Amino acid sequence: MKSDILKSAIDKLSRHFAARNWKYLDIATEKTIEKSFAWPGSPEENIMICVHRQDFFFFNFAYEGNYSALSYKSNNYITIQENECYIGQPFSGYALYAHSEKEFTIIGILIQKETFFKIFLPILSADTKLFRFFLNAQTNKYSEEFIHLHFNDTCNIRTLLEMMVIEYANPQEDTQAVLQPMVLTLLMYVARQYKLSEIHKNETLSDKIIRYISEHNDCIKLKDVARHFSYHPNYVSALLHRELGKSFSEIVLEQRMEKAVSLLKNTSLSIEKIAGMLGYSNSSNFYKAFRKYYQQTPREFITTQK
Repeated sequence: MKSDILKSAIDKLSRHFAARNWKYLDIATEKTIEKSFAWPGSPEENIMICVHRQDFFFFNFAYEGNYSALSYKSNNYITIQENECYIGQPFSGYALYAHSEKEFTIIGILIQKETFFKIFLPILSADTKLFRFFLNAQTNKYSEEFIHLHFNDTCNIRTLLEMMVIEYANPQEDTQAVLQPMVLTLLMYVARQYKLSEIHKNETLSDKIIRYISEHNDCIKLKDVARHFSYHPNYVSALLHRELGKSFSEIVLEQRMEKAVSLLKNTSLSIEKIAGMLGYSNSSNFYKAFRKYYQQTPREFITTQK
């Protein structure tokens, strides 16, 4: 049963939802004009917490009851059950589909793109597929991809969301600063659950090794991989070379450079920040590795992409 404080916070945000600036903007594409919501919060807000009980919305956690989502372009139709999460990309065509008269409550976390890339993306970079999902919104503005997750540990997720709702519904001068570590924690739960949902039983040993390298390529060593999978380093090295035609160090470098290019092209992160995310002890070592791999310095690469 909800506490009086939580119930009051949910009711307050529900009333505020309708008063938000849900104004559509005309966004020009190569072939047509698309519609997209403007940022509904105030300019000084980077994070928003939304709650509503209506039959239109475009984000996140099914807190009470079930709801359905429909993707505008590809007609993806799914039902999000209570304690499940729908994660959509910016500008994606998305609508709720009400198929029941039963009331449902959605808690939505809205994050401005610039804030997301600067503050939150680094903690999600370990999982290559998840990392690409979030960056895809930069290279394909109207991507219709989405992530649908069921959380195994619903108690912690619900408690965290309830804390965020109460904080946002009763704002203080430092509310945005308080919300930031909460969102970081939430995204770490998302990354953990996404990893569990993506593990396939049909993976070969080399597939598992590549995924493990991707998840740890900021600090990975061959001996660490061998220890994790209980094999001798020589066996792991020979397996990768036989099945992929590449050495362990070549695979690590390739993954790092692919991430480096994605970050350079699609974010405004500094080169020093990117170097740290990729496991380089200093930007000088990153510069050398990047130039050797691409025959360009990172700054030259950025210039040619403009």
